[in-house]
Amino acid sequence: MVRLVLVANAAIIGRSTERQQNVMPILKAGVLYFALVFGAGFVLGTVRTIWVVPRVGTRTAELMETPIMLVVTIVAARWTVLRLAVPSVPSARLGMGGVALVLMLVAEFGLVLWLRGLSIREYLATRDPVSGTVYYLMLALFAIMPLLLDRISLH
Repeated sequence: MVRLVLVANAAIIGRSTERQQNVMPILKAGVLYFALVFGAGFVLGTVRTIWVVPRVGTRTAELMETPIMLVVTIVAARWTVLRLAVPSVPSARLGMGGVALVLMLVAEFGLVLWLRGLSIREYLATRDPVSGTVYYLMLALFAIMPLLLDRISLH
């Protein structure tokens, strides 16, 4: 009886360790993917706000930035997936994108709103309806890009 309990406990611990070994690379990939895209977006957002918005307006400036951020997202997802060998299964790829999306939303609603001195309600109320919608679609693409790249084929 004691032997059966020990074997069962060993199996549970083995599964738990295996799960941790599977989860950690996905978390690491999500953090790296987020950092790459957020870093590029932070730099581009600064350039947009300081130099582009005064010349063409907020909506046009944000829409001009979108294709650049799409390319950044594709390149960052591809590089992260290849560099960290993220498994080619939907759960791993969506896990990577999900982790990155959560971090992006925390950064957006935490850091960015704090820097701008806005509440979430004020932020959402002041978003341009056109560029805001495009931004939210880009967030969805950001989350699923690692999976989409797998469907397109990286090799």
